[in-house]
Amino acid sequence: MTTRISSKGQFVLPAKIRRQDRILPGEEFEIERLDRGDYRLVRRAGTANEGIVDWLLDCPEKGFFVAIPSESTDTL
Repeated sequence: MTTRISSKGQFVLPAKIRRQDRILPGEEFEIERLDRGDYRLVRRAGTANEGIVDWLLDCPEKGFFVAIPSESTDTL
């Protein structure tokens, strides 16, 4: 796949890659210069629980994730 650099110095990841890796607008990446003309782009790690709700909602087995009833501390 190829992409181009804009006049503002920005480049766009192709849509196919963004869909495959679930890359959303605003996510951060680090770029490292390995050599002249050779670079590595690395997605920065999110927080530990980032994406957990999406992961649970994508579960193939319906009813896997169910909310538990909340309890009041008044009964303690």
